[in-house]
Amino acid sequence: MRKSSLIFILAILVFQSLLGQETKERLKEMSFIAKHLEWKGVAVQDNDYTIWGCAPIQDDKGKTHLFVARWPEKNVDPAWRKSSEIAHYVADTPEGPFKFSDIAIAGTGKNTWDKYAPHNPEIKRVGDTYVLLYIGNTNYKQPPHPSNQSIGMAISKSPYGPWKKVGVDGKILDANNPNKWNYKSRNGVANPAFLAFNGKYYLYFKSVGKQGLQYGLAIADRLEGPYTITDTPVTSNKGTLEDGTVFLYQDAVYLLTTDNHGNNTGIVGGGTLWKSKDGKTFKIEEATIGYNRLPEYYKDYDEKKLVKIYGSDPKLERPKILMINNKPAYLYGPSGWNIFGGDRCVGHVLKINLN
Repeated sequence: MRKSSLIFILAILVFQSLLGQETKERLKEMSFIAKHLEWKGVAVQDNDYTIWGCAPIQDDKGKTHLFVARWPEKNVDPAWRKSSEIAHYVADTPEGPFKFSDIAIAGTGKNTWDKYAPHNPEIKRVGDTYVLLYIGNTNYKQPPHPSNQSIGMAISKSPYGPWKKVGVDGKILDANNPNKWNYKSRNGVANPAFLAFNGKYYLYFKSVGKQGLQYGLAIADRLEGPYTITDTPVTSNKGTLEDGTVFLYQDAVYLLTTDNHGNNTGIVGGGTLWKSKDGKTFKIEEATIGYNRLPEYYKDYDEKKLVKIYGSDPKLERPKILMINNKPAYLYGPSGWNIFGGDRCVGHVLKINLN
């Protein structure tokens, strides 16, 4: 082997090593969200319902609205895929207390794509229109669930409704296109996150392709669709991620997801904050730690009081960001562990103390 060739190979190996170290260093970095989180209390708690998912938005009068997935059973699985409904709670301030207002979306119980368990609520506002996205399924038994999960949309001029499902029956996305990377995904499509961006409408979703569980993107020219899935997933994640929320901040698109097994952040049950300029590519090399586990923020955490309802860690699920004055201001999320000793999951609210 020539000396020049050997030097070239060594240079490549050194570069790859440095790149790996850079990625490792970046994933040790706490994001601007994680650095400034302050646990403020319980956002939603109901003795008659298990709470899962708290999607926030503010109206013109300054009231904060939460769209919450809930069900009467005390268990999480299979209840979430069988009995979930999307309930609407309202408070005068982002920190609550939140009071029940109405049921926004319930399962039809009929032969529709959302016969069972409207879940994964996502709420955004486009102009004077409130946009509510959710998932549903045709049969909660496994199988066929979760491969039969689809995403739907309902719109209203008021957060109090009434909600009108778009198109024929509200469904705007599934995994049934044979030309797309997630065709017949064993997970269907789930965890919608929505953004109006560059004159188009971006719908992010969790699905399974050849590389495993990743986030994908579908884009539409009109709010009500049709939404077209891009050719490849948008995240270069390692291991399991889900529960995405997306927002614009300082000329960048941020996608916040869970990191269930710690493969991206090193924190089992932490969050990954992805950053992108175009909203179409989120690289692990540019990711930071989105948030830590719940005990990091709840200072009175006591293992003796814990009730483990669902999951293996005291982590936040379904993180959702409330934007105020174009800045991320609050983070909402439930936990499968009740840190107060109750037998129901509750929704937490944490303030993002940005200067």
